[in-house]
Amino acid sequence: MTRDLLEAASDDLTAAAEAAEGDLRERIEGQAETLSKLASADRGPDHGRLARHMNALAEIADQSDGGVREKVESARDKVSEYREGVAGV
Repeated sequence: MTRDLLEAASDDLTAAAEAAEGDLRERIEGQAETLSKLASADRGPDHGRLARHMNALAEIADQSDGGVREKVESARDKVSEYREGVAGV
C-alpha cells in the first residue's frame, strides 16, 4: 500500500492553512507536517494514530468554514481511505 494518500492529505491541509488564521492555522499546519512525515516514514502509522489524526481533523473542520472546511474534510477523507488498508483491528 502506498502512502500517497497521506501526502495528498498533507497537501490539502497545507492549502487549508494558507486560508486560515491564528490558532486554527497553527493546528492545521501541525497536522499537515505530521501527515507528511508519516507519509515518508519507514513504517506506516497504525490504526490508533490514524484515528487520533482523524479526530483532530474532525474538530478542526467543525471550527472552520468555507474552503478551509472543505480542504480539511478532504484531508480527513484521504486519511480514512488510507486507514481502510491498514492491517489490524
